[in-house]
Amino acid sequence: MERGADPERRPTIEYANFVIMLLVALGIGIVAVLASALLGPKKGSRTKLMAYESGNDPERGGVGTGQRFPVHFYLVAMLFIIFDIETAFFYPLAVAYQKLIPFAFFEAITFVLLLLVGYVYVLKKKVLEWA
Repeated sequence: MERGADPERRPTIEYANFVIMLLVALGIGIVAVLASALLGPKKGSRTKLMAYESGNDPERGGVGTGQRFPVHFYLVAMLFIIFDIETAFFYPLAVAYQKLIPFAFFEAITFVLLLLVGYVYVLKKKVLEWA
């Protein structure tokens, strides 16, 4: 045991570190939003204030005009988010790989296979084809 370390205070110190890191992260986010609001340009024109619909002019067509609204961009964006989150789930697994039980390895394989099924479905539906 470390010199001067009180076993009852150790969990409290670990939570304190987490809370401090959380407060710093929230503080950085709040400061960034406030700085953008205070220092950013404030001249709004009709074009700047118009809704942006994936490169489509919302006044010429799209929702409410009888034309089909293209959702391909949104599908690709959702796929990116799904596979991005998958990558985020693998970081803790990679860090603690040596300490994990074999069951965790099979859980990871199951997770990858489930995502692979989704990826094959996306390929069959031709969501990733732009033409």
